[in-house]
Amino acid sequence: MALEERARSSLLRFRHRLEQDIKPSYLMDHLISDGVLTVDEEERIKTQPTRKDQAAALLELLLRKDNRAYISFYNALITEAYEDLANLLHGDLPQISQSALKGSSDGCTPTVQAVLSQGGVPQRPVVFVSRLELVNRVREKLFLVEKAPGWVTVFGMAGSGKSVLAAEAVRHQGIIEECFPGGVHWLSIGQLDKPDLLAKIQSLCFRLEQSMDSQSLYRTPNSLDEAKERLRFLMLRRYPRSLLILDDVWDTTVLKAFDIHSRVLLTTRNRALADSVSGVKYQVEVESGLDENKGMEILALYTKTEVCALPEDARSIVRECKGSPLVVSLIGALLKEKPNRWHYYLRQLQQKQFKRIRKSSSYDYDALDQAMSASIEVLPDEHREFYKDLTVLENDIKVPAKVLSVLWDLEPEEVEDILEEFVNKSLLFVDNHNKPYLYYLHDLQLDFLVEQNRTQLESLHNKVVHQYQQHYRDGPPTSGDEECLYWIRFLTHHMAKANLSKELYSLMFSLDWVSIKARIMGPAHLINDYVEYGPVLDKENSDVRSHFQEFLSLNGHHLEQRPFPDVVQLALSQPHSSEVYRQALLQAQGGARTGRLYFDWLNKSSVENLSRLVLHPQQGSIYSACFSHDGTRIASCGASKTLKVFRSTSGEKLTEIQAHDDEVLCCAFSPDDRLLATCSSDRKVKVWNVERAMLLRVFEEEHSEQVNHCQFTNTTKRLLLATCSNDKFLNVKLWNLNKPSSQNTMFGHFEPVNHCCFSPDDAYVSTSSNDGTVKLFKASSANEWKTIKVSDMFEESDEEVFVKCSTWTADGKRIICAARNAALMFDVETSDMLLEIKTNRLSTVQFCHACPTSNLLAIAFSNYAVELWDLESNNKVADCSGHLSWVQRVEFSPDGSQLLSCSDDQTVRLWETKKVHTSSAVCLKRNSDVLFNDEEIIVSAADNCNRLQVRDGRTGSVLFQSEEMSSRIRCTCMCRQPSAVALGQQDGTVQVEHTYTYSTS
Repeated sequence: MALEERARSSLLRFRHRLEQDIKPSYLMDHLISDGVLTVDEEERIKTQPTRKDQAAALLELLLRKDNRAYISFYNALITEAYEDLANLLHGDLPQISQSALKGSSDGCTPTVQAVLSQGGVPQRPVVFVSRLELVNRVREKLFLVEKAPGWVTVFGMAGSGKSVLAAEAVRHQGIIEECFPGGVHWLSIGQLDKPDLLAKIQSLCFRLEQSMDSQSLYRTPNSLDEAKERLRFLMLRRYPRSLLILDDVWDTTVLKAFDIHSRVLLTTRNRALADSVSGVKYQVEVESGLDENKGMEILALYTKTEVCALPEDARSIVRECKGSPLVVSLIGALLKEKPNRWHYYLRQLQQKQFKRIRKSSSYDYDALDQAMSASIEVLPDEHREFYKDLTVLENDIKVPAKVLSVLWDLEPEEVEDILEEFVNKSLLFVDNHNKPYLYYLHDLQLDFLVEQNRTQLESLHNKVVHQYQQHYRDGPPTSGDEECLYWIRFLTHHMAKANLSKELYSLMFSLDWVSIKARIMGPAHLINDYVEYGPVLDKENSDVRSHFQEFLSLNGHHLEQRPFPDVVQLALSQPHSSEVYRQALLQAQGGARTGRLYFDWLNKSSVENLSRLVLHPQQGSIYSACFSHDGTRIASCGASKTLKVFRSTSGEKLTEIQAHDDEVLCCAFSPDDRLLATCSSDRKVKVWNVERAMLLRVFEEEHSEQVNHCQFTNTTKRLLLATCSNDKFLNVKLWNLNKPSSQNTMFGHFEPVNHCCFSPDDAYVSTSSNDGTVKLFKASSANEWKTIKVSDMFEESDEEVFVKCSTWTADGKRIICAARNAALMFDVETSDMLLEIKTNRLSTVQFCHACPTSNLLAIAFSNYAVELWDLESNNKVADCSGHLSWVQRVEFSPDGSQLLSCSDDQTVRLWETKKVHTSSAVCLKRNSDVLFNDEEIIVSAADNCNRLQVRDGRTGSVLFQSEEMSSRIRCTCMCRQPSAVALGQQDGTVQVEHTYTYSTS
């Protein structure tokens, strides 16, 4: 196809200006990449003696080429920052813009199409209209993140076509080959809670690992922190020059999970969203969707008419659609079937006959309800009812036809035909990357349906539950396919929305349901159900809900293992008073009759529970909780943006403050307990008067990224506040509360700093960073004293070492830090590692804190656990089980008698630490003997001091203890009559101990 006359005239008109400014060598690379210039032609141009002569030769060649060459030249000008010259050519761009791209008619080569399909990038919509200027603006920004990581944000109102623009921007040979040879990976986000977000990242990690040559040896990450680190490793190490596209991101919490020093393109309605993450940022605004000409082009394509032949009403319809590609497409699909109804649909849009979307809706489109109603009106009556049933779907959830087959009681093939009709009318979207196809509503359409059917929502959800119960009367699906996943994930949601409380109780208070859902989806979704539906379940029996939550919190890590454990056997470890135990016992007794073997733990009542108090202070994750220095109060903060203060003895709320504009990441009492400091993702640090709940100070603008941690000095002698942040360089600061700006900035870290704390004597500040180090600074001068390279303590690995926090022992001579799955203790003076507490390799250490009055260390884990360790013996002395999600922070009370922990499960828990000291010095060895005699159970074993112990198996009480043996005890054997124990020792001797302190009669 020859060059259009308008385009030819434009090149001739601006020829002199182009020859003066362009550097052909830069531009020709792009033209060759797009396939419109050959290497031989490039060489002939390069033989010209001067740059200006080369430019003239290039323009002469372009005048003899076609529209593709013109558009490729225009794109090259944009990419090489000749925006002023590109603007001269923009008005005469040929309409067949997709041919500007190299390769097949859909705009890219088969190779590029394969890359995009593999990365999950959506295909072009059936009716596609290029918005070349916007696409080029996105591409221009993408070229800026070619060399270094960064964020490109495409923002605009809902329905403005952001997702199509993002997909189109990467549908380009040059973008893939030059910028992202590691591939493009698409992730649809939407409105997610944390379990759903975790599942999304797990799925992405799995997809990336499957694409590698060798099969992944990693297990599935079981927390957001682990998933984030896995994704960081994959993107930086295995796919170092790749692009991650996050489509439809709503809030900062989700975005932070992808703050992994990578190249990210995101679409959103919130232009400031990327302010919450670190790195360079670029923006492209989609102001008002389509212009009139593009809207007309869509209508022309739908109706197979030339734009110039469209009726007068067409332009008026586009204006009424307010530039929304979605609304224009809805009307276009209607006109495709009824081409004589132009005026009718225009009148419907103008008259606004239907109730507008509520003001609380997230959209500003008045035209949507008219367009949607018009589309639904032309459906057959029965199909109109089917479409109404889709009101119960959740935002961004895709369902297979089989789910709707259950709901409508129709054959799957018949359902597929109905759904195809909806898709053809732009009333539904189809994801045909999957087999079977998955169907979903645009959130604009779903908002409309919810508004239209608000009074019928309960009955619509009721219908879903009823149809499910009829179809699966013999038991729930367990296949693990898309249909099964939908029911297992959303059945509880439909029951709650239908107000079917009894059905919800029956389902969730069932050990069978726990087993099925945990097996198919893992424990995260299951645990979230008990938190989300807690208020409903508590109306029936709050004790039973706590029984199931306690069971899941204790056994969540087991439920992630493969092969999947026997849930009945796990449940038999619960207290006899638990409903979980009662159900397990009944099932075990039934199983025993058919030859199955189960074990019932008889002496579980002898195990002490350290839990003392549970607080529910916040809606959303709790990121920080701390004791006041007198131990009488607890402050907490988190995702709800509030700061709350409670009485530590009773949990009574004393103060609540709306503290920040974004999540509050840390709070800290001053040493006299009169002040509270908070820091936030909004990059501000605030100081509050505790008693009056009054803001005293705001420190802002010095931290340019989120502030992760804050802490006061331990005494008021020289009161300072330390803060640390994700800033690249100026990330640790000291504040004097009497000064408006920071007193000192501590230099040395070049990666985000996660934590900072003063030494017990306030002489030093320790900082923990993603650069793998803990640094010690002198508080008086802010000079670096020394660096402890924590990363050197780990074996060679491609994965980076991020230090989460550090804590000082009471004497100030040792410092303990958390990194990966370990807590490591160092000598402050020599920097030598003294101790390594290497915990379960399947979970990461989130936080640790040393007790100020004993040798105890508290460790918080990503697998929901809190453990207490003795630093002298390097032994775990207690488990604090009860949290239902990852634990963010732990802290001892000033007197060491209590420990508090806070979690994403929206709770703060208090634990009594004095209970762990009674038996913490003793542990029994494995080589033991057990004597069963009627109701009596006697156990003999050697302890860690090489003494023989004989204990009552039911109570754990010591019946007999020998003196320490000279040779190691290797085995024991008990005798009933007389009461004696034989010992086998390492030196080859056998010794008999007569023990008359217990009875075997």
